[in-house]
Amino acid sequence: MNSFSFPEYLHIPRDMLHVVVILALAWLLMGLSRKLIRLFRNYMNSRAASNEDVKRIETLARAFSYIATVAISLVAGMLALSELGISIAPILGAAGVVGIAVGFGAQSLIKDYFNGFFLLLENQIRQGDVVEVGGKGGLVEEVTLRYVRLRDYEGSVHYIPNGLIDTVTNRSRGYAYAVVDVGIAYRESIEEVFDVMREVGAQMRASEAFSAKILDDIDIAGVENWADSAVTLRCRFKTAALEQWGVRREFLRRLKDAFDARGIEIPYPHLTLYAGQDKQGHAPAFRLAKPEDIR
Repeated sequence: MNSFSFPEYLHIPRDMLHVVVILALAWLLMGLSRKLIRLFRNYMNSRAASNEDVKRIETLARAFSYIATVAISLVAGMLALSELGISIAPILGAAGVVGIAVGFGAQSLIKDYFNGFFLLLENQIRQGDVVEVGGKGGLVEEVTLRYVRLRDYEGSVHYIPNGLIDTVTNRSRGYAYAVVDVGIAYRESIEEVFDVMREVGAQMRASEAFSAKILDDIDIAGVENWADSAVTLRCRFKTAALEQWGVRREFLRRLKDAFDARGIEIPYPHLTLYAGQDKQGHAPAFRLAKPEDIR
């Protein structure tokens, strides 16, 4: 019977101590990396030329923090396994084989990460932007290498995998246009309506509430369409980013009051009834129903 030899197991506490030290250093490195990224973010924010630059810096800082956490965790895990006497070479080899097998089944996941990397690198989407991607639109709450999280006007949250994003419509870059279509009756003077639109636009731009939101005078494109019961006029305002919807609503509200004050008709749909003609070219008269006939 073999006798128990305690000295053979003296190395175990030392190895465990190494593992504890490795994990402690990894924890410290994670904290240090977050602090350095935060300091760098604050430094870049102080030198940012615009609010758009600040949003880009915030988005990149979140991505760098995620990458640093994953890298430190992987290295610390492999070192800890090595200290415990577990060879990581077979694990890496097996991981490579498994990775190839999984790669065929996880192509969409790999595509998500590649697309996410280029979305951040090319500055297509930033946290705080209002975008339309993957058939969904809303405010960007989070951008990762894996997905984009949006919150729409109703408050619903959408998670769009980056691999599904092939077109990005960003409504938050630099400036926007508030496009407004106005319908008037055919009998109204178009030039008079244009004057009213310019007057209302000038009043809005001069107001304290909208002076910073409207960047230029109203741009009247002209007659856009002859509709069934109205002449459609089109105009637009150059606005600060994300202010186009508020400017459009306020302009329509004020324009309605101005049209009412001037007696300019905002038409309802009109319908002309045609009774037809006989072979001699005579159209029969319409017969109006009496109340007792309706009963």
